[in-house]
Amino acid sequence: MAPETDAAKTQRGTCSSRKADGKTTVAAVQDQLIRSTLQNIRFKLFVMSGKGGVGKSSIAVNLAAALALKGFRVGLLDVDIHGPSIPHFLGLSGGLESSRGTLLTPQKYGDRLFVVSIGFLLKDPDQAVLWRGPMKTSAIRQFIADVDWGHLDYLVVDSPPGTGDEPMTVLKTIPEALSIVVTTPQEISLADVRKAINFLQYAHANILGLVENMSGLICPHCSNRIELFKTGGGKALAEKYGLEFLGAVPLDPAAVVAGDLGKPVVMLEEETPAKQALLQLAESVIKAIENSLEAISVSQVAPEESAGQPAGQPG
Repeated sequence: MAPETDAAKTQRGTCSSRKADGKTTVAAVQDQLIRSTLQNIRFKLFVMSGKGGVGKSSIAVNLAAALALKGFRVGLLDVDIHGPSIPHFLGLSGGLESSRGTLLTPQKYGDRLFVVSIGFLLKDPDQAVLWRGPMKTSAIRQFIADVDWGHLDYLVVDSPPGTGDEPMTVLKTIPEALSIVVTTPQEISLADVRKAINFLQYAHANILGLVENMSGLICPHCSNRIELFKTGGGKALAEKYGLEFLGAVPLDPAAVVAGDLGKPVVMLEEETPAKQALLQLAESVIKAIENSLEAISVSQVAPEESAGQPAGQPG
């Protein structure tokens, strides 16, 4: 084989440099689109947990729906790539349509809740998503850069449990996000939540507060509380770490009914303990944001719709 000439080496190096420059340019354009999108969103809420099975997605859905009921424009972003459940909770199906060129339009639930999930992009809802880290990172960034979110008061991001690729990508892409940590009262869950709090502290994330889900069961017959998983563990953990305790949500048979109906608990006509607790959670989140120096410093107010409006008032 003839030795490679200096000209060929130069050409090969030039081609490699052009490819690298092209990737850098694409990333820079996407970064600008992300910044532009986030500037039109007043508050970004990142709902996470250290352990699966604590009802995190249910909390995210009902928090977003409760805020929408209060008159806010709310986005709900499901970044659980491998187990998207938001479409099921809201009874939504189908895909995402395009608008304004290549931008995707979120699906609407009611008039004020706008939803994006990887579940909308799967032809078969039972299809497994076999993606590694870089593909998941790319998808999450695209869900912000390539979606026509418009002006929002709140963006609620539902993350998969743990401290892996998805939560790290969200915090890197939305550094001003206010984190809400969900736990259940028993020690097996609290142990993982302590790791999640450590992760958030290591990432220099803003922690808005902690929610205790499945906090006892209110008997539908006698209204007495049954402590299936104990109660108070989440509140004690919040006090230990100096975090805001945002509220406790009890187990409620109505949540099962709501899930089967594809309707958030807070939108059920029946008054139930879980519905009351979730509506109060939304109030606590609004109050915590108003009292949070981090929220004040990182709030990106959409100038056309929300200028001068506090967190408790729709833009």
